[in-house]
Amino acid sequence: MPRDSRKARAAAARKAMERMRRQERRRRWLFTGAMTGFVAAIVLAVVLVVAFHQPGRVAASPAIPATPLATAQGRTDQPPWSLPADTTAQVRAAALPMLTTEGTVEHIHAHLDVIVNGQPVVVPADIGIDRSTGRLSPLHTHDTTGVLHVESPAQADFSLGQLFTEWQVTLSANQIGGLKAGDGKVLQSYVNGKPYQGDPAGIILRAHDEIAIVYSTPAQQPDPPSTYAFSAGL
Repeated sequence: MPRDSRKARAAAARKAMERMRRQERRRRWLFTGAMTGFVAAIVLAVVLVVAFHQPGRVAASPAIPATPLATAQGRTDQPPWSLPADTTAQVRAAALPMLTTEGTVEHIHAHLDVIVNGQPVVVPADIGIDRSTGRLSPLHTHDTTGVLHVESPAQADFSLGQLFTEWQVTLSANQIGGLKAGDGKVLQSYVNGKPYQGDPAGIILRAHDEIAIVYSTPAQQPDPPSTYAFSAGL
């Protein structure tokens, strides 16, 4: 066999062997990369499962202010006062979030009576509830009984000022809506039958409190409601 022919075949054999080695290295590199990605995905999944199933862990909630609103600016017309035109805007004005479901971390009820010249004023149903979007404030009403519901995803104080802001009715130490103290009329607030001194918008809602806002002559003031018979389960 000619010498040049043997050299050519040997060179071809070396090239073929080198191609095989490169292909083998590439297959190993791809396999190693795939396994590394697979293991990383498994580790990440385990971390997420453990993190989200730790005892006591809860999903992040919309912010509830640490200090509740202690004023209430709104309508200044005569009672009765209906729901505001834009519930969501009023809830935001009260610095409260709109939730997709009722919170369960804090769940209490208080009762509100508004009495003008000896006659009750209806506290509307659905204060703080936007039926068009299905969202609601952690502070709201469900019916016209005057029961105030606090159903919050976080522990916090809630105030009467927040409720009146959601209702869009002005409330201060000497005014409710368009009714002002003076000319023989007084505006007095009570908590569990005891006079509350100062701006009633700053009243903090406590479980089963009976809150009364009474606008009348002094002679009509001495006998405010002091308790409320809450339904079973409230």
